[in-house]
Amino acid sequence: MTEVLLTETFAAARSRLEAALSDAGRAPQAAALLAVSKTKPALMIREAHGLGQRQFGENYLQEALDKQAELADLDDIVWHFIGPLQSNKTRQVAEHFDWVHSVDREKIARRLAEQRPADRPPLNVCLQVNISEEASKAGVAPEALDVLAEGILAMPGLRLRGLMAIPAPSADPAQQRLAFARLREALEALQARFPEAELDTLSMGMSDDLEAAIAEGATLVRLGTALFGARPRPTT
Repeated sequence: MTEVLLTETFAAARSRLEAALSDAGRAPQAAALLAVSKTKPALMIREAHGLGQRQFGENYLQEALDKQAELADLDDIVWHFIGPLQSNKTRQVAEHFDWVHSVDREKIARRLAEQRPADRPPLNVCLQVNISEEASKAGVAPEALDVLAEGILAMPGLRLRGLMAIPAPSADPAQQRLAFARLREALEALQARFPEAELDTLSMGMSDDLEAAIAEGATLVRLGTALFGARPRPTT
């Protein structure tokens, strides 16, 4: 993708976000785009940075580490790890990322807390919630959120910021909103139980359901293809 096309896609996405916030009666700065840059080259991230984008989401650890090394001169990039997180990946995630969106069990959280370098700010954490209760999907069950959140709030090195979910896909805006509303209500319940915590983040919504997510209070919307174009098909 050329810089001209990248300029167009980012402008279109920002206009769409602005319109969705306006339609929802929310402030223009109430939500931000998280640019999902997995499988895209570091050069494209550099171009997006030149267009003012600062927050980037990566799913694959080694790919992300390679890009971070190549883009080390851009010291204001905020790196979000949004992929599945296994125990053997926690140290490098704790050392090299600013946010993690996919924490769904205490063991992973404890490893991140223990492995976060002392000279870095606390790692921002979102709990991944299986909001549609799909057997095939990762995430903590909604009814188990309180216990997990309470444990993480006591861990030095971590800062619990909110919730993330990937609901079951639906083309029906009403169904999309129902799922996002459940996540918002779960966050509101945590805010009421832990009023001292900085629980201000709802990471939800992608290209096909951005408007529904914004209507239900999303603060970070994860866009990939809409910004960077189609990803290459995996080779066999």
